[in-house]
Amino acid sequence: MFSHIMLGANSIEESKKFYDAILGELGYKAGVIDPKGRCFYFNGDSVLGLSVPIDGEPACHGNGSTIGFNVTSTEQGDAWHAAGVANGGTTCEDAPGVRDSGMYLAYLRDPAGNKICALLRMD
Repeated sequence: MFSHIMLGANSIEESKKFYDAILGELGYKAGVIDPKGRCFYFNGDSVLGLSVPIDGEPACHGNGSTIGFNVTSTEQGDAWHAAGVANGGTTCEDAPGVRDSGMYLAYLRDPAGNKICALLRMD
């Protein structure tokens, strides 16, 4: 459905460290910096990008926006969350765990304040 997601970052180095850590827990390679200083993560036809805003204003989070990443187990979700906290992220929402909806969820804010989530649909 999506070709790419671009997130604003105030420090590419700080954000790359964070995303390298959490995406590494999901089996992805470290991000690649392009000649314009943006960082990209590739997965088949999908791309996650990090960029300093081109308008020169500070990056900020979208109120009400969340980007979710699939995990394959609750253990992987817990490791994803721990890697994020250890690399400049902050926990938000409830603690990682299975919710009343029957889904495992773990929420973080990245160094620029973007809200992200690890999700496992439990059967």
